[in-house]
Amino acid sequence: MRPETPLAALLLLIPIQSLAQQPVQPLPKVGGCPLGYYASGSYCAPSKTGNTRGALEKIGGSCPIGFYTSGAYCVSSPSNQRQAIQKTGSSCPLGWYSSGSYCVKSR
Repeated sequence: MRPETPLAALLLLIPIQSLAQQPVQPLPKVGGCPLGYYASGSYCAPSKTGNTRGALEKIGGSCPIGFYTSGAYCVSSPSNQRQAIQKTGSSCPLGWYSSGSYCVKSR
């Protein structure tokens, strides 16, 4: 066995950079709840099925890249590995890029 092999194997176990997915959390209720959520008082709560995707309130006419419209919300697509936030002002914070009315975390 070559001496580099154990080191290479160890490096494979260390995550280089984990991609941030949209958090799955309760949302303020705006009309009906998005796919994968249910009404709970003034909130839309994530279902416990395990298939629920992260979501955020829809602002303007479109959702950020990697998200699709579900009622008054934008729900993360199954293949999406990025997080989005509502854009405040005309620019996004460092490490995020603009997508309509949102800022999306860069890879």
